[in-house]
Amino acid sequence: MVVFAYAGQSLNRANVPQREGVKMSDEVIRSDKEWKELLTPLQYKITRKKGTEAAFTGKYHDFKGQGLYQCLCCGNELFSSQTKFDSGTGWPSFSDVIAEDRIEKIPDHSLLMTRTEAACYRCGAHLGHVFNDGPKPTGLRYCINSAALKFAVGNKKSQTATFAAGCFWGVEAAFRKIEGVNSTAVGYSGGDFRDPMYQDVCSGKTGHAEAVEVMYDPEKVTYEKLLKAFWNMHDPTTANRQGPDFGSQYRSAIFFHNDKQQKAAIKSRDEFQANLNRPIVTEIVPVTVFYKAEEYHQRYLEKRGAKTCGP
Repeated sequence: MVVFAYAGQSLNRANVPQREGVKMSDEVIRSDKEWKELLTPLQYKITRKKGTEAAFTGKYHDFKGQGLYQCLCCGNELFSSQTKFDSGTGWPSFSDVIAEDRIEKIPDHSLLMTRTEAACYRCGAHLGHVFNDGPKPTGLRYCINSAALKFAVGNKKSQTATFAAGCFWGVEAAFRKIEGVNSTAVGYSGGDFRDPMYQDVCSGKTGHAEAVEVMYDPEKVTYEKLLKAFWNMHDPTTANRQGPDFGSQYRSAIFFHNDKQQKAAIKSRDEFQANLNRPIVTEIVPVTVFYKAEEYHQRYLEKRGAKTCGP
């Protein structure tokens, strides 16, 4: 059994409560001797002894590759390049994690200050710290040591599709069931208000729709199949409404990313219209800035073990 030291006290990972969606059997536990054999001296100092690399010296502080950043020690996927930003601090900075259960946030009272340490949930590796001075919508800055990370190149064949079909909780859950969908994110698109938050969008004054950004592998699922799923998961004949939800933020829309998607969307709409008595009111418009929604909205139903948005 490995005991990790944090902020002057020991953390016995066997006694850490199991978090939702994470199996204790997934944890990586090694002896201190094993970590020393597996890691370089710098990697060991940072990940196992809570060291910090000098600013502007890490291999990823100015790295702009597209893909995923994993925990060096166990391969746990932590951050996406889509949330990486230049904070000017000299360390890799991210505004969000791939999922909340990938990172363990621990109070750190060392160096005569109070901070929040970021540690890998699977293996306890020290990654860096979390600060409340990041960009919207999270307002967080995950300040991470390069030596605690390894980079995995993203799928170059991956493509993006963006849809709005009412409350984004259920829409995201439906798309995630489709084989070939690599990842999803819920957010706000189609409006003219910069950096909207959920309360802003709910006011109906920002022009945004609750939308879902879908990253998919075109070799496994076609855009046309995603369109078919889109039509079938909601009522495209009701303007600014889906079920009990009213408002322009619940409108039906396809935000196309290129001419090919636009043509496919129009063709798919016309084919689906032939089977309906009422006219389809779905907008087919160019994609605008997609603002990722607050973390608690991401994979909302999945986190709660729910199948629908209703009671």
